[in-house]
Amino acid sequence: MRETRPALAETLSRIGSLIGDGRSRDDVLDVEQLSYESGVPRDVVRMLLDGEEPPAEDITDRIVRRIVHLRETRLRPDGTRHSYDEIAASYGASRASLSNLVNSRRKTPSPQTPSPQMPSRQALSRQSLSAQVPSEQVLSEQVPSQQTGERRPARSGGPLASTQAGIETFFFGQPNGWLSAEPQTSLDNALQSVLHGLEREAADPMARLRGTHGLRELAARAPQLAEEELQLVTDWIDTILQRRNAQRVRGSGADSSHTEGH
Repeated sequence: MRETRPALAETLSRIGSLIGDGRSRDDVLDVEQLSYESGVPRDVVRMLLDGEEPPAEDITDRIVRRIVHLRETRLRPDGTRHSYDEIAASYGASRASLSNLVNSRRKTPSPQTPSPQMPSRQALSRQSLSAQVPSEQVLSEQVPSQQTGERRPARSGGPLASTQAGIETFFFGQPNGWLSAEPQTSLDNALQSVLHGLEREAADPMARLRGTHGLRELAARAPQLAEEELQLVTDWIDTILQRRNAQRVRGSGADSSHTEGH
């Protein structure tokens, strides 16, 4: 598995090299769509695209936030949200267990500076989970170790692990780590479809023109061309279309001869 940060940087570098002249990164990267696919908030998506570090986030808060995100963005065919009853029942849990998890985390204060009167966010995280998960099964956050500086992998245990797996199966068909993945990993995964699309364009120069966006872009740039240059483009397209029509005619003729022969 690729390291999270180099993987994202590598993907963005590859996308940058494939964009080509006449387009910017903003033309091919839709922040709204990337946020939808990754579950990463729009402002954090922009930070990551600019090479900045995302703000620290408790992993359980991340899971709960993405549960809410899935309910708000992956709707039923009639446009309504899936109910807690429906989601929880799919993996054999009760509505109360799921709604209590979501509501307790959404109401938990997260102070920037811990004080003697108010415990830190990490302490609140452990307290809110203590009634549901034994202490040795509390999530291990994906944060740098104070001793080594290395990032520990996110992992869940006990009831929360089965909750995560059940919800991911409900929305994606199988457990895939989507709810707990670091923002860098989530965004990198969402960017793969963009990267593959650009790679297809690079392998097939006509790919951009086949799409509606490509045709609009060509039309928008037409006023920048001199009349004789625009005529060259028009002649080029006409030549391609004539060649395509000729191939179709030959193909139809061959089919007709084959039919008569029988």
